[in-house]
Amino acid sequence: MFFDTHCHLNFGTFNGRVEEIVDRARQAGVDQIVIPGTDVPTSEKAVAIAEKFEGVFAAVGIHPHHVFEVFKARKQNFLSQRGPFLESEKNSISSLSKLLTNPKVVAIGEVGIDRHIYQKTKYPDYKIEEEFIELQKIFLKEQIKLAIKHNKSLILHSREAKNDMLGLLESVWDRKLEGRTVFHCCEPDSELLEFAKEHKMFVGVDGDVIYYKEKQEFIKNVQMEMLVLETDSPFLSPDRKFSNEPKNIKIIAEFIASLLNCSIDSLKKQTTENAKRLFNCG
Repeated sequence: MFFDTHCHLNFGTFNGRVEEIVDRARQAGVDQIVIPGTDVPTSEKAVAIAEKFEGVFAAVGIHPHHVFEVFKARKQNFLSQRGPFLESEKNSISSLSKLLTNPKVVAIGEVGIDRHIYQKTKYPDYKIEEEFIELQKIFLKEQIKLAIKHNKSLILHSREAKNDMLGLLESVWDRKLEGRTVFHCCEPDSELLEFAKEHKMFVGVDGDVIYYKEKQEFIKNVQMEMLVLETDSPFLSPDRKFSNEPKNIKIIAEFIASLLNCSIDSLKKQTTENAKRLFNCG
C-alpha cells in the first residue's frame, strides 16, 4: 500500500474526474491520499472530496502565494503589511478553524513562505516585496498556531525562502510539531535537512526527483525514516509531459528504491508508516 501525502484533487483540472482518478490510484496500490488546500475555497473542497472516499484525507490552509490577494488589498487601502489582522483576514483564519473540527482534516497546509517569481499566476501584477514576505510570515504564524492548538499536522511550503522559513520556525516551534511536520517538496538544501533532523520532521519527495540531479543526491542523504512520498498532482509529473495524478506514486517509489539501492517493498512499507505517523491516521 502506498500513501500519496500531497495531491491537489481539489484543483480545477480534476473537476468531474476525481472518482476515476481515485480508482486508478487504488489500482496502482495507492490507498491513502492527503489533499491540501491553498485558500479557503480549495480547503473546503478538499474536505468535501475527502468525505466521499475512504482513505482520503484533507488539509486546510492558505498558501503563501495567495496571501498576495490580501497584500494587494492592504496596499490599495494604504494599510501596513505588518499591522494586526483585518476583519476579513480574521474571517479566513476562522473559516479554517471551523474546518479543523471535521475528522477527515488531518493537517494545516499547505502553508509557508515563497519568494519565487511565478511566470504563470492569476495575479497579473504579482511580485515579491519585503512587505509581502512579512505578511506571508504573519499568515504562517497564525496557521502554525492553529496546528498546535488543534493538534493537527503541518505541511510546509518553502520556496527560495530557506532563511525566512528556518528563522520563523525557530521562533514559534512547539514540541507538538515534532513528528507531525513535513517539508513538502523539500528543496535540496543541507540546512533544511539538518533542521528537519533536529526537529524530527519529515521530508516530502516528488516526481521531480526523477529528472532533478541535485535532488537525487540530496535524497541519498535523507534517512528513509524521514521520507514521505508525494505527487503534488497535477504538478511535477514524473515524465514532465502530462498532468500528474496519485497513481504515479508507484513510479516515484520505484525510482527512489533504485536510487537508494533498496527493495521497493521496504521503501513502500517505511514511507507508508512514516506518512501514517506524520498525519496520525490509518
